[in-house]
Amino acid sequence: MGSLAAVLRHPDDLYPLLKLKMASRQAEKQIPPEPHWAFCYSMLHKVSRSFALVIQQLGTDLRNAVCIFYLVLRALDTVEDDTSIPTDVKVPILIAFHRHVYDREWHFSCGTKEYKVLMDQFHHVSTAFLELGKGYQDAIEDITKRMGAGMAKFICKEVESIDDYDEYCYYVAGLVGLGLSKLFYASGTEDLAPDSLSNSMGLFLQKTNIIRDYLEDINEIPKCRMFWPREIWSKYVNKLEDLKYEENSDKAVQCLNDMVTNALMHVEDCLKYMSALRDHAIFRFCAIPQVRCF
Repeated sequence: MGSLAAVLRHPDDLYPLLKLKMASRQAEKQIPPEPHWAFCYSMLHKVSRSFALVIQQLGTDLRNAVCIFYLVLRALDTVEDDTSIPTDVKVPILIAFHRHVYDREWHFSCGTKEYKVLMDQFHHVSTAFLELGKGYQDAIEDITKRMGAGMAKFICKEVESIDDYDEYCYYVAGLVGLGLSKLFYASGTEDLAPDSLSNSMGLFLQKTNIIRDYLEDINEIPKCRMFWPREIWSKYVNKLEDLKYEENSDKAVQCLNDMVTNALMHVEDCLKYMSALRDHAIFRFCAIPQVRCF
């Protein structure tokens, strides 16, 4: 009902949404029939609430590469997020994850629900990865290696300063932007975008998610890590959780404005990045998630 209400408030969006949905259904008919690819696209829909639709309207080879790229990074993120894994076990897995994608037998049981299924049956993802072109494989391996190392670094490091915040977001999202640019380039459809613009594409999405998910994250049991930089929130409250209390609502709005202003610094770079794209499907893939941030 919420989605229907949103469409009724913005009726001009109905036709583009239907057009995108039809394109996605057409793409579904072209999914490779092999069991490992069926698993990958099935998991994509289960673990990706926002990207599954836009991924499937890409050209076939690029679509497959982006699908595997997303699942590999989602698996990496599942390891990072699982608080039940001891640090001395988690860190080596994060650092070596880029090598595991080449191993058809590797899997690691962690996470919950659909994420546990992804990790338990990761051999399907590895099998699909090994069928990608070498340019795609090299890009995915490079980004996975750098992201795993960055995640390992922040396992024991708090986000204190805005520089820490930007560095963390670079590792978990900016590198996604760099990786996608590498995949677009490997497909032969786009020039290789500057790293600074690719980074901003990821940072804008990540910072928006961090801001949006504050209340859900702060109330999570067991308590999850928070990535709001102390340099910002400490100007308004003594403890980050104080922002959720009604008596601090004015300070909470001021802090929220500060966080949003920080995120908006990346908008100009995002517009420059998207304005340089030539392929319409790639433009939609990049633009739709960014528009959702607003």
